[in-house]
Amino acid sequence: MEEKKNLHRGLKNRHLQMIALGSAVGTGLFYGSASTISLTGPSVMLAYLIGGVVIYFIMRMLGEMSVDEPVSGSFSYYASKYWGEFPGFMAGWNYWYCYIMVSMAELTAVGIYVNYWFPDVPQWLSALVCLVVITAINLWNVSAYGEVEFWMALIKVLAILSMIFLGGYLILADPAGFPANVSNLWLHGGFLPNGVWGLMLAVVVVMFSFGGIELIGITAGEAENPDKSIPRAINQVIWRILLFYVGTMLVLMCLWPWNQVGMEASPFVQIFDNVGIPAAAHILNFVVLSAAISVYNSAIYSNSRMLYGLAHKGDAFGIMKVLSTRGVPIMGIYISSAITLVIVIMNYLFPGEVFMYLFAVVIISAVINWINICITHLKFRQYCKEQNHETKFKALLYPVANYFCLAFLAGVIILMTQIEGMSMAVWALPIWLLILYISFRYKKSRENA
Repeated sequence: MEEKKNLHRGLKNRHLQMIALGSAVGTGLFYGSASTISLTGPSVMLAYLIGGVVIYFIMRMLGEMSVDEPVSGSFSYYASKYWGEFPGFMAGWNYWYCYIMVSMAELTAVGIYVNYWFPDVPQWLSALVCLVVITAINLWNVSAYGEVEFWMALIKVLAILSMIFLGGYLILADPAGFPANVSNLWLHGGFLPNGVWGLMLAVVVVMFSFGGIELIGITAGEAENPDKSIPRAINQVIWRILLFYVGTMLVLMCLWPWNQVGMEASPFVQIFDNVGIPAAAHILNFVVLSAAISVYNSAIYSNSRMLYGLAHKGDAFGIMKVLSTRGVPIMGIYISSAITLVIVIMNYLFPGEVFMYLFAVVIISAVINWINICITHLKFRQYCKEQNHETKFKALLYPVANYFCLAFLAGVIILMTQIEGMSMAVWALPIWLLILYISFRYKKSRENA
C-alpha cells in the first residue's frame, strides 16, 4: 500500500543553526589538532582556511539544490534526477555506509570516554546504553532529535569559545607582554617550518575535520522554512570555520612554539591547566563525550533519512518508506541502529581492539560525497538553463568553483597516497566503487526480470 504520511517539518531555525554548527566541529579539534600542527606548524591556520573555503563552495552548491527542492535524501536524490541512476544510487549508499562506520566508531568512543570516569564499566555496556537512548529519541519525533543535537552542539561551541577566550587572556596576561608572545608564529622554523609540502599534507588532514557538514542538506526535507533557514545556516559556515578552527589555531600558535603543542596533553587541556582550572581533563572528557553522542545522534538521523530517500527512488527496499504517526522513518532508524549494534558485540568480544582500519573507506567516502555534489550541481545548473528556471539561492562562482573544487579533491586523493595510514583508503576506492556498481546492476536486473 502506498505510504500516505510525510516527513514532518519539525526542525526549527535554532535546531538547523546548531546542527550546522555541530557538524562543522568534531572531536578532532580537541584531540587531533596536535598531529595536524606537527605537519605544518603555524601555517595550520592557512590549511584550515583553504579547506574551509572549498567546503563553503561545496555547501553553497548543495544549498542551491536543497532550497530549490527541499527533499529527504538530499544529494542522492539530486544526483539521480540530474546526473543519472547510478550516481544517485552510489551517493546514497556511500553516504549511508560512511555514517554506519562513523556510528560504530562514535559508540566505541563513548565507551572509552565513560571508562575515564568509571573504569570498571565495560565499554560495550556504555555503547549499548547510548545506542538505546539515542535510538529512542530519534524514534520519538524529529523535534526530539533536533533538541538533543541543539544542546550537544551547544556544549561543543561553548567549550571552543571558552578555549579561545581563556587562550586570549593568557596571551594578553603573559609576563613577556603582548605582542612578544605572538612571535611564536614565525620563530621556531618560520610560519611554514615544513615548507609548502607540509602545508599541502596538512590541508589533506584538515579536510576530514569537515566530514559530515553536508548534513545540512539532509535536513532540508524536515526544515520548517527551508527557503530561509538553509541559506542562513550555510552562509554562516564560513565564519564558523574562521572562528572555531582558524581562531583556535591562532590562539594555540601564539601561546606555545608549534613543536610543543600537545606534547604534554591535549591543547585544550593545556589551556585550562595554565589558567589554573584543576578539572581541565574532566572538562575535556565531558566535552568529547558530548561530541561523540552528538555525532552518533546525527548519524542515526541522517542514515534513516537517506534510507527513506533511497526507498522512494527504488534504490532500497520499500519497507524503508514506512513512517510512524509522528512522521519518523522508523524502519530506517531500526535498521541503522541494529547494524551499529554489531560494534557493541565487538566491544564485548574484543575490548580495546576495535576495527579502526575500516576508517579507510570512511575517509574516502567523504571525498566521494563532495565530488558527487560538485558534479551534480553542474548538471543541475545545466538543467535549470535548459528549463529557463531561476533558483533562489545561487552557488558562488559557478562553474569555476565547481571545477576548482573537483581539481582540489582530486589533489586530496593523490596526496592521501603520501600519508601513512591513508594510502589504504585510496587503494580501497576502486574496490568500493566496484561493489556499489555490482549492487546497482543487480538491482536493475531484478527490476527488468
